[in-house]
This record gives sequence, structure tokens and C-alpha cells, in this order.
Amino acid sequence: MSNASRVWRDAVADADRQRGPGAGSPEAARAESTEARATERPQEGSRPARVEEEWVLVEEVRGEAEGAVARGSSARGAATASSPLDLAEEVRQQLSRAVGTARSERVERRLREAAEDFEHERFGDASRILKKLSDEAPTVAAVRELYGLTLYRQGKWRSAAKELEAYRLLSDGVDQLPVLADCYRALRQWRMVDELWQELGAASPDAATVTEGRIVTAGARADRGDLTGALALLSQGWRFPKSPKLHHLRRAYALADVYERLGEVPRARDLFARIQSADPDFADVGRRLRALD
Repeated sequence: MSNASRVWRDAVADADRQRGPGAGSPEAARAESTEARATERPQEGSRPARVEEEWVLVEEVRGEAEGAVARGSSARGAATASSPLDLAEEVRQQLSRAVGTARSERVERRLREAAEDFEHERFGDASRILKKLSDEAPTVAAVRELYGLTLYRQGKWRSAAKELEAYRLLSDGVDQLPVLADCYRALRQWRMVDELWQELGAASPDAATVTEGRIVTAGARADRGDLTGALALLSQGWRFPKSPKLHHLRRAYALADVYERLGEVPRARDLFARIQSADPDFADVGRRLRALD
């Protein structure tokens, strides 16, 4: 994971602690933004997009991301990979290369303001700042990443995918692939979700990131009515650990939900009970358990 990525992960983690377990994840963000999603996601009853149309959309998103990065590179000189530095210093150097020394202090201040807005869930304020910064400093990975995450939290799936694709081009990182996959899931780009899951598996990053990708991919299968496929992915190699971390509980919750939807109520009840025992305040696990009694 890049140093620049860690700062936004820390911001998300701080916000998660304020909201409670289970928040701040791709699935939580999707649940929070149903109204916003309706503006970009195909409506119920509409004609399903053909495979060719789906790939046109993906190519457009990637083309826009590549174009923005290329224009920024030719105009200002692309940010180059650097040796491990203090995060603030790394970002300062990237900003200086992108906008010039004279303007870098103002741009850095605005970026910090946007990060604070993001941390406190003022996504509209963060988005307004970051839209300008992404035009002004299109080759700074941290800007494109934070803008992508902000748009994602607003339910603006296509725009978020564009920024996260740009971030991936600039950083060569895989840490936001689950979020990017969830954008494509909302856009019903099923093959892209599967492709990103394969890429995540090949990269083998940290367990929490892989788990988020697994949950998103399983959710995409369930969206298509393939509950058996979702179950297979979530249950693969699964054991409830003695000292579960947040990503273990999230996977267990997703698995319990699929069990319930398949009518395997005893298994669902057992998993929900284990989650509640580990963390009584996790998501709505108490309500889910009561509903199965």
C-alpha cells in the first residue's frame, strides 16, 4: 500500500470508529446512498445492457482517466515514484512537481481541507475542493484517490470509477480495487468485477483488502441471482477465528446473509450469533438474530 493511500485509509478508519463497526466499507457506502445511486444505476425494468455496451462504458471510463493523466503529464511532468518518505513530504513533492513551487502551498492546504471534510463525512464540501484539485494537479495520485473515494461515498459510481482508474494508473496500487469493483458492480459491469477480483487475487495484498474484494465479488454474484456462487466464494477456506478482526466479521456477516437468503437458517443464526458474541454492536446483527428466532 502506498504512503499516500495510508493517509486516506487512516481518515476512513477514524470516521469508521465514529460511526461504528461495519461502516465505511463498500457495502456500507452502497446502503447509505440508495437515492444517489438511482441517478447513475440502471432502473428496475429497464432493458439490460448488452455486453458490447457494457464494455463501451468501461473503455470510456478508462479512456477518460488515461486522457486526464496524459494531459497532466505532458503539461507539467508526471510525478515519479519516490523512495519511502514521510507522507506529508511525499505529497508535497508530488504537488510541487504537478503545480509548481509557487502554487504548491495553496494546493496542499486545500488538499488537507478536503481530507478533513472527507473524514467528517462532509462529502459535498470535499468534492467541490477535489474537483478543482484534480483538474489542477491531475498527476498527483493522492488527489485522484481521495476524489474517487469521495465520489464513491456520494454514490456517483461512474465518476468515482474514472478517478480510481486514474489513481491506479498513477500509483500502480491495488488497495482501492475493492472500491473500484463496487463502482462497476453498481454499474452492472459484471465482467469488470470478476476481472478486478482476479487481479486482486494475483496481487495478494493485505487480508482486509482481499476480504473486501471477496465481499464485493460475492455481492455481484448475488445481484445476478447466483446465491450458490456467492456462497462458494464467501465460504472458501472460511473458519470463524478465535480473535476476529473487523474484516473477519464483515465476511462472516456477508456469509450469514447468503445462508439466510438460501433458507439455511440454522447456519445463518449460528454465524450471526458468533458475530454478536465478538462484537454486540456490529452493524444490525442483533436485529438479524431476533428476526431468525
